[in-house]
Amino acid sequence: MKGSASSSLASYETLVHAVAGMVGSVTATTTFFPLDTVRIRLQVDEKRKSSSTPVILAEIVKEEGLSALYRGWFPVISSVCCSNFVYFYTFNSLKSMLVKGNARATPGKDLLMGCIAGAINVFLTTPMWVVNTRLKLQGAKFRKEDIHKTDYKGILDAFQQIITNEGVGTLWNGILPSLILVCNPGIQFMFYEGLKRKAGKAGRQFEPKKRKSQSTFQESARVVFALISERLKKGGFSGLYKGLEAKLLQTVFTAALMFLVYERIAGITFKIMGLSKTAKH
Repeated sequence: MKGSASSSLASYETLVHAVAGMVGSVTATTTFFPLDTVRIRLQVDEKRKSSSTPVILAEIVKEEGLSALYRGWFPVISSVCCSNFVYFYTFNSLKSMLVKGNARATPGKDLLMGCIAGAINVFLTTPMWVVNTRLKLQGAKFRKEDIHKTDYKGILDAFQQIITNEGVGTLWNGILPSLILVCNPGIQFMFYEGLKRKAGKAGRQFEPKKRKSQSTFQESARVVFALISERLKKGGFSGLYKGLEAKLLQTVFTAALMFLVYERIAGITFKIMGLSKTAKH
């Protein structure tokens, strides 16, 4: 059993899935990156009057230039590469161990594997996401004057300044809500794997934060609820959903393109290497 688990973790097929998922995620994230720029601006800049995604895209281009839509692209893509490699590698490693022999894949197993992979991903990559959010907002023109200005010279400098000035715990800022949200990719993968199995049975190929962290779980929970209360006081219930339109558009389009590229790359790679269809799925 121990040898079997080790071979699942180090298998060539698992590595192919991880690399294909990483490339698909980078392609999709780059394509729809401006939508994430809009979402962050709406959530951070409370004095911005418009809430329409096309209008805000036009405002950013007019005020700051077209390149502003891709501000912070490199650190985000670096995080996406690490994050999705970890996620796809973990998910497919778990799949190799839990779904083999006479064991059948089920929606429950898919959800469990997706949530475990998501939790591991969050713990390992949250520091990169904290840094890339800081870099993405650096130099942006805000309506709100009291937003703290930063002067990071790059990813490594941002890490150094945050650790020196705010403490290493700050790199795991927002990890509690991120852990709660691991059900999102878990559900996504559950439906994706289910649809892929149905397509296979039919004989078809499926194609496709900004606050200082606390040291204990209780304190982290208290901070999260305090931030929610503060948001409710300032913007009402609708304030909790600022940037929802841009986020929904980004999530749907990015997921669709990511899985399409992932399937194409994995399929072509397995075909070239002469691996069986069962190794792919």
